[in-house]
Amino acid sequence: MIRTDLPLARPGMRIGLLGGSFDPPHSGHALITRRALAALGLDRVWWLFSPGNPLKTRSPADIALRMAAARALMHDPRVDVTDIEIRLKARYTVETLTRIKAAFPGVRFVWLMGADNMASFHKWRRWQDIARLMPIAVIARPGAQIAAACSPAARRFAFARVAQARARTLPGAAAPAWALLTGPMSAQSSTMIRRAGNWSESVPKPLPEALPSPSPKPPSGRGA
Repeated sequence: MIRTDLPLARPGMRIGLLGGSFDPPHSGHALITRRALAALGLDRVWWLFSPGNPLKTRSPADIALRMAAARALMHDPRVDVTDIEIRLKARYTVETLTRIKAAFPGVRFVWLMGADNMASFHKWRRWQDIARLMPIAVIARPGAQIAAACSPAARRFAFARVAQARARTLPGAAAPAWALLTGPMSAQSSTMIRRAGNWSESVPKPLPEALPSPSPKPPSGRGA
């Protein structure tokens, strides 16, 4: 039976999954999404809004507020803003991806993450299982490319690395498989936007595509 509360996808489609708290969504998320669509030849990208990050003590803003801000920011019919993690009753990334694969047999999924998250990927719950669930595209973030390329996860799965020139083969590739995609980057971060007072925790509002850029933030992980 097809679940009508989940995004629509047909077998054979190439779909990127970008997870996070998006507190708030910003131009960096939009840039990663556009980069993945082009570099990987994706049909769609799903933004998976997490109720919270297990590695962070701070609770994010209400998920309805975050999703409304994302829809105001990301104007692309190929991007689905979804609370699928809540609907699938998943807390950790490994649970989310396992249940998504089970719900959409035949769909060619790719997990998307910023290079800053790759640097701390080894701290996520069952991170090696995540790497074996589906291919991963790691997208450059300011100051994080070297840390990502030298991370424990990159060393553990060095044998599975795909050259950037062959990144379009990732969707549908047998996991583990991953590629580091370099290119244009945004220094925006959710932490910076909150500290600058540009994020309302009560009223959804469109966020600017560009804000004053601070020094790049240190790596942080979604948690798993």
